[in-house]
Amino acid sequence: MKAKIFAVAAAMLLMTSDLALAQMRCTVSDPTGTPLNVRSRPNGPIVGALHNGTQVLLWKLVYVRGQPWAKVEPVGPGKTGWVFRKYLSCEPLFN
Repeated sequence: MKAKIFAVAAAMLLMTSDLALAQMRCTVSDPTGTPLNVRSRPNGPIVGALHNGTQVLLWKLVYVRGQPWAKVEPVGPGKTGWVFRKYLSCEPLFN
């Protein structure tokens, strides 16, 4: 019974953390000035690119080998996918 309660609590925590991150609006700000690669998974194949100044919603944040990756969805045109978090400037949508 305790294991079942723990599993439900863990699932709720994961859902809550995704909802909190979905409330972040970010702007692509790659200091190299080149488009930011959008990938199918963290460090995976490139599926598109986003230019500096593009606004995105941040849905999920994971660490791969100690490096932060963000799952983003462009507010306008562009590909949804994973980008290197270091190149996003973010703020909460709601205070």
